[in-house]
Amino acid sequence: MADKPIKSPSPSEFEPNVVRRSLVRAGKHGSRLLTRSILQRLRGGKPNPASIKSMAKPFLSLTGRLATQPDTLLFAQMRLLKDSTEFWSGLLASQIGNKPLSVMEPDPDDGRFRDQAWDEVLAYSVIKQAYLLSTRWIMDTLDDVRGLDDHTRRKLRFFTGQMTDALAPTNFILSNPEVLRATIRTRGRNLLRGLANLLRDLDEGSGPMPFRMSDPDAFTVGENLANTPGDVIFQNELMQLIQYKPTTNTVHRRPLLVIPPWINKYYILDLGEKKSFIRYWVEQGHTVFVVSWVNPGPELAHKSFEDYMLEGPIAAMNAIEETTGERELNAVGYCIGGTLLGCTLAWMAARGDDRVKSATFLNCLMDFSDVGDLEVFIDEDAINKLEKVMDKQGYLDGASMATAFNMLRANSLIWSFFVNNYLMGRDSAPFDLLYWNADATRMPAAMHSFYLRNMYLHNRMREPGAIELAGTPVDLGKVKIPTYFASAVEDHIAPWTSCYKGSLNLGGPVRFVLGGSGHIAGIINPPERKKYGYRLNEDNDPDPEVWLRGAKQCEGSWWPDWVAWAEQFGGGEVPARTVEDGALPVIEPAPGAYVRNEPAPPTPVRQKRRATPRKSAAPRKRATAESKVAH
Repeated sequence: MADKPIKSPSPSEFEPNVVRRSLVRAGKHGSRLLTRSILQRLRGGKPNPASIKSMAKPFLSLTGRLATQPDTLLFAQMRLLKDSTEFWSGLLASQIGNKPLSVMEPDPDDGRFRDQAWDEVLAYSVIKQAYLLSTRWIMDTLDDVRGLDDHTRRKLRFFTGQMTDALAPTNFILSNPEVLRATIRTRGRNLLRGLANLLRDLDEGSGPMPFRMSDPDAFTVGENLANTPGDVIFQNELMQLIQYKPTTNTVHRRPLLVIPPWINKYYILDLGEKKSFIRYWVEQGHTVFVVSWVNPGPELAHKSFEDYMLEGPIAAMNAIEETTGERELNAVGYCIGGTLLGCTLAWMAARGDDRVKSATFLNCLMDFSDVGDLEVFIDEDAINKLEKVMDKQGYLDGASMATAFNMLRANSLIWSFFVNNYLMGRDSAPFDLLYWNADATRMPAAMHSFYLRNMYLHNRMREPGAIELAGTPVDLGKVKIPTYFASAVEDHIAPWTSCYKGSLNLGGPVRFVLGGSGHIAGIINPPERKKYGYRLNEDNDPDPEVWLRGAKQCEGSWWPDWVAWAEQFGGGEVPARTVEDGALPVIEPAPGAYVRNEPAPPTPVRQKRRATPRKSAAPRKRATAESKVAH
């Protein structure tokens, strides 16, 4: 999920016929919505995965505690009086000194109040300060209530924050100076166009928040996204395996298997030529194989977490060995794909399978003791509700997951688009990360229930033998191979401190790198951009904060550091492999059917002989990672 909202385009004058076009579009989509609403009432709507009980419970606890704590209410009233005094004193001082009212400043990362009118116009300055003070007072009052457990308090703060974010003055026409100026300038055409946008999104979108984050017509998977040349060489019910075409004369002997998350599509790693991690790996002389997960429907409801392991990484490893003749390989896992990779390596270690010689984990949790604000969605009530929904339809809809992730950064991932699309009446700008973010996938009922309960709710992955997969208890401590962990300091989905703690559960040497930015931009950070930087500390202290204090700051992307680390596990060099040289036939060109939500084509009959391992070749001639940065 992307870290920042799209940059709104500069205000433009609306075309003269915007009124006619907007009315036509509003009428078309409005009539469809009315018809669909009537039909849904007749046959019953879709099951709702949200647990009202889980959300209401903390507020009932709050009410009960406040009823027995009159002193907390008294202190809250005194603090309100103090804040009111500061507000009116500040207002008087600003009028006497002819300077902006400034009693409380918003967070530096809060982009809602950047318009100059919030400081220069008295009315808007008063609205801004009243909102900030009121929000702080509400949150401070919640913190003062005694006797609440940490989970309940966190849920209270989170859901209260959702309400205060929704009620921000920036979300209303008259109290947002930018929207009011646009309304006056266009004589309300921005609101008419915004209404047309709203009806269009409600009609064409899915999920509780169907707004557009990016222009859907600006990107096409296989053309300007997921366009690294390659072919699908293997497939089963859960995945297609893509082998990418080499761009160097020689390659590392050991192939590189990449396990992406299945919550979204794999092409987060292949966002066009300039942002593609997959293309970068290929350019560094790796024979890259990537799993492209299916978007499962109700027919795959029975697929379990161990099915994802056996039909994902294990099946991919077998196919790679068959087509290349190489038994040994290196592996990469991203987010939940990394969690699956960790379980797979522990399962293989318990069975004496040593095919994987090194593993890389990108923003990957293997210790779920602290998952940030995602914790508010993890308890028995919430999971029971989800399981009932999944039992009914066979899966959890991707839109539900996307909504939960967007709520973690509501101002930037929800309300900024509400203002841009519906109040300003603009269309969303093209943004590849947000296009991918909206391309969510479903989760089979059996797999997702296992994942939520064993990982998030009970945190069993870190306990030796607590999880059993395909009849074998798994123990991360038995994974002795070298590993590389890359996390992001602002990640709100996989907090870096938990990623760090999880890395120490493994039994082999760990190189931990902490990049800048968030869950996506911290990983998809090409060297040419020279952005963010990263921290590195060779001493893996058990305390992540101690590790951070001792880490050195490095400039630019961490990708070249990974290249240097991975070089030692390449196993020598061989002539570049092509798909045509392999033992498995080409099924279809990359990116394949699964990423397009299409049925898989028939698998051709195998006619080629089993490939044999290649002899080492002279070192390939290619640019080093460092020289690429220089260019």
